Amino acid sequence: MSHLSIPASEIESLNISQLSTAAFHAAVHALEPKVAVFDCDGTLWSGDAGSEFMHWSVETGLLSREATDWLDARYRGYKRGEVSEVAICGEMVQVYQGLREEEMRRAAAVFFAKHVERRIFPELRQLIAELKAQGVEVWAVSSTNDWVIEEGVRRFEIPAERVLSARVRVVDGVVTDKILEVPTDEGKVAALARVGITAPDCVFGNSVHDAAMLAIARRAFPVNPSLGLAERSAAEGWPVYFPAGTGAI
Repeated sequence: MSHLSIPASEIESLNISQLSTAAFHAAVHALEPKVAVFDCDGTLWSGDAGSEFMHWSVETGLLSREATDWLDARYRGYKRGEVSEVAICGEMVQVYQGLREEEMRRAAAVFFAKHVERRIFPELRQLIAELKAQGVEVWAVSSTNDWVIEEGVRRFEIPAERVLSARVRVVDGVVTDKILEVPTDEGKVAALARVGITAPDCVFGNSVHDAAMLAIARRAFPVNPSLGLAERSAAEGWPVYFPAGTGAI
């Protein structure tokens, strides 16, 4: 998680090099990439669709009261630092056990269209369209559940088979609590390695939980970075990019 971008007042103090939109796109294309990897929440669109979907699930009654109370307690623990990032991301998928996957996909479609689609960064949508037109292999990697991420990246024409996201086993169409993968921190690197990607040409991410993945790229592109990632970017010499409305030049 940790998808809040750095306050504009912090940018100058960290002495971070910023890219304009033109320079950002030019730098990506100059690499002539074969493989490009994108984080999703905070990178392709603003905000944290994972936690927002959780709260929406509660508000709409998709989750039972028992499941809601359990998850609320766990999330409060996460905010206090008592529950790890990988644990809470997994539990935010496990909590839907017992529901049918088709119900989850319908819910994700409604949620994304109503609450997230309008927050897609046009600059990233354009870039991905250009990369795909050039035959670049584009992957999406996220610690948010696969139902929301697969629905969201359809707007970028990224197919489900190129999505690595938090997921659980589905048996006979029913969601279980058996975790298959939770790509966050080093887990993102491991998820990419599982599909044979160990040195992507370019990686895009906004959070410190993307730092390990950014570090294996031929070139790292921090987008709309959180404070933690901005500090890491300053240390690594990674120029950052802010889409319009997020603190761009």
